[in-house]
Amino acid sequence: MSALGGAVETAPVSSLHALGSRDPADFAVPTGREEEWRFTPLRRLRGLHTDAPLLSGTKVAVDAAPEIDYSERSRLAADSTFLPTDRVSARAFAAAELITTVTVPKEATASRPTYIRVTGAGAGAASAGHTVIDVQPFGRAVVVIDQQGSATYADNVEINVADGGDLMVVSLADWADDTVQVSHHHATLGRDARLRHFAVTLGGSLVRLSPTVRYVGPGGDAQLYGICFADASAKTGGQHLEHRLFVDHDTPNCRSRVRYKGALRGEGAHTVWIGDVLIRPQATGTDSYEYNRNLVLTDGAHADSVPNLEILTGEVVGAGHASANGRLDDEHLFYLMARGIPLDEARRLVIRGFFGELVALIGVPELEERIAAKIEAELA
Repeated sequence: MSALGGAVETAPVSSLHALGSRDPADFAVPTGREEEWRFTPLRRLRGLHTDAPLLSGTKVAVDAAPEIDYSERSRLAADSTFLPTDRVSARAFAAAELITTVTVPKEATASRPTYIRVTGAGAGAASAGHTVIDVQPFGRAVVVIDQQGSATYADNVEINVADGGDLMVVSLADWADDTVQVSHHHATLGRDARLRHFAVTLGGSLVRLSPTVRYVGPGGDAQLYGICFADASAKTGGQHLEHRLFVDHDTPNCRSRVRYKGALRGEGAHTVWIGDVLIRPQATGTDSYEYNRNLVLTDGAHADSVPNLEILTGEVVGAGHASANGRLDDEHLFYLMARGIPLDEARRLVIRGFFGELVALIGVPELEERIAAKIEAELA
């Protein structure tokens, strides 16, 4: 695909992600001139980044597999590794009254997915949330964070995968059109641990998700996938869907793969993808690759795609990135139309194929069907 409808650029990243604190006062109020906030329309955040009161109206319910433990508690464990890296995350950390914790016991294998259902209580009042997903050594599970309803919501998700653990997390943002969400997912992988993380962002007025991965033992394998579809809305203007990833390779012999795809149409529809990968001097034997593809379906839609790769050691297995924004391929459309398929249906078939590759990787039939149906609804 050719570079159309947005910007593609690269820049060093080591100066980012340096500050971490649980105290919101340690972070200045963003102005929009900061690198980490320059794409986000701050005026649409409803005060999440300033001083809007964060209440507890959002409802969280857990439908756990029988092998999985879960609980709610009023404070984080003293050994929590989570450290917010911006003001919104720190405010959510300080304000969250109940911590939802899902635990995969040692050597347990979940027989079915566990659902964490988050339901907004309305967009009029801002709320905060915090979720912990803890996979103990050699545990295996699928956890789905299913988010629906209207909300103004700031939340943190802490993901810990211990040695030999295997976890798949699907974060489904199926919000109503008026929702604003700023979310941070912080994942820590132990020795030979595996994480597959899917960010499926289809609803909301403004959704900004920031997944971070760090390794605490060799052999860790992180696979980060993303699907988003932004359009115009008569109620809120164009959707703003933003994903900011940071993979911090600071441990030898670890692997990461990042694959995000987006589509957007309509005046004011805007997607942002920031992919930061840092390979530190001690992270020899790293194998990393990231890419982002965006389909810009109409005039007036805009995609920003910024892959950042900083390599501070020459002893790597592989490291690279790719990014492209473009229109539907005319040759694909012509091929289908030459076989009697009308243009509108040909466009739908190409877009289904574009997303189908990633949807099929989820491996949970009811989720795959639901996501495919949502994409069909976007195309209708």
